[in-house]
Amino acid sequence: MNHQTNSLSQLSSRILILTAALLLFGFNLKAQKTTKPNVIAYYTGGGGTEIESYPIEKLSHLIYSFGHLKGDSLNINSAKDSALIAKMVALKSRNKDLKVMIAMGGWSACGPCSEVFSRKNGRETFAKTTKELLDYFHADGIDIDWEYPAVAGYPGHRYTEDDKQNFTLLIQELRKKLGKKAEISFAAGGTKNCIDSCFEWKKVMPLVDRVNLMSYDLVSGYATQSGHHTALFSTPQLMLSADYGIKEMIKKGVPANKIALGAAFYARIFQNTTDANQGLYQPTKFLSGVSYKHFSDQFTEEKGFKYYWDDSAKAPYYYNAATKQLATFDDPKSIALKTKYVVDHQLNGIMFWELTDDAYSNGLLSVIHETLAK
Repeated sequence: MNHQTNSLSQLSSRILILTAALLLFGFNLKAQKTTKPNVIAYYTGGGGTEIESYPIEKLSHLIYSFGHLKGDSLNINSAKDSALIAKMVALKSRNKDLKVMIAMGGWSACGPCSEVFSRKNGRETFAKTTKELLDYFHADGIDIDWEYPAVAGYPGHRYTEDDKQNFTLLIQELRKKLGKKAEISFAAGGTKNCIDSCFEWKKVMPLVDRVNLMSYDLVSGYATQSGHHTALFSTPQLMLSADYGIKEMIKKGVPANKIALGAAFYARIFQNTTDANQGLYQPTKFLSGVSYKHFSDQFTEEKGFKYYWDDSAKAPYYYNAATKQLATFDDPKSIALKTKYVVDHQLNGIMFWELTDDAYSNGLLSVIHETLAK
């Protein structure tokens, strides 16, 4: 009788454990399914009311661009910029889930980074002043935009092999000073040499909330051959793409759910020397950039521009055969496909440069929002 009772008791215990496990699994599955991808905007606008005109409700993150180094400290350059950050934080009244971050650096403004972050006292002072500024503004985190540790970036900026390890030490110091709640992210170039050489991925990624992959400017201002500057997929003629960068980072141990795919809210115009292949993959030089909000005025048939879609790259472009000018960019079609890629590959989110390039309404941010709502 005791043996039978024990058996029944053990069976009941197993059923309870199994039921609890299934309930927990179901909860976790539900939690995973309801996690929405982040929508992350960089913003370089002025201190006026322009920021209030954008659909802030459609963002998860708004990143002020840029704070800079002053000595070893993080510094906001002007009262106008301070007023802008305060205004960005105040927008939480319209979007209670909005995170406001401060970006440090940028393409041409991280000249002292290699030297400052090579020193322990430099890293400590930077982390201390970062915490002071975040506390002062009631901001949510820091985004490090050092272009680039350990490889050549802006002409004349110092870089050394030690930058790679010093970047890790910088992130460690920031996490120690800022605590667990503050968000820390960083921007990474989408080129092979940056993905291969800039970061100690396995050491850095556990300490940060995400990496913002700059899967734009992949055909840069120094390019000698035209192509898509922000393609979703690689082509035989152009290896670099968002898909390429993401897959390379995942190979290096970066979790997919900590990668934000980068999109461009602007076009790059190139001047070709030959009229062939509708402008793609031809000898060229960079001319200028154009904001998405100006596309309808700039790229018209009257001005000689014809729209093309590259189904391999999943990328649009305009070509003007008369002037031999090619414009490469993201548009509603490519942005929708990038957003769907983020969902399908369970990435952290989609990031874009930058909000001031968008239209106030019915712009590319709205396309991201509508695609995520489907």
